[in-house]
Amino acid sequence: MPTQIVAGTSVSTLINIFKVAPERQQEAVELLIEATDKHIRHLPGFISANFHLSDDGTRIVNYAQWETPDAWRAMLDNPECVKHIEEVKKFTEPDYHLYQVHSTHMKD
Repeated sequence: MPTQIVAGTSVSTLINIFKVAPERQQEAVELLIEATDKHIRHLPGFISANFHLSDDGTRIVNYAQWETPDAWRAMLDNPECVKHIEEVKKFTEPDYHLYQVHSTHMKD
């Protein structure tokens, strides 16, 4: 199912902004995609993950959805996921927070 951004649901949204050197942006996003495809997407409570690359190469934004905050926290304790997270943290600076969608707006 594609990512759906809907206000008023119980979905927890993770927004993680990774700072990265431009020459390592592609390597970092490939590691993130690999971790997601091999492990994260199979975990209970996972809904979706999306990766956005900044045009200047200095950021990767991960917009992910989880059924609950506890499901996301359980991922952080999964040994396979921890291995991938530690690898990407060797050359990125993650800044992550959980959010609830407050409102959405579209063109008429």
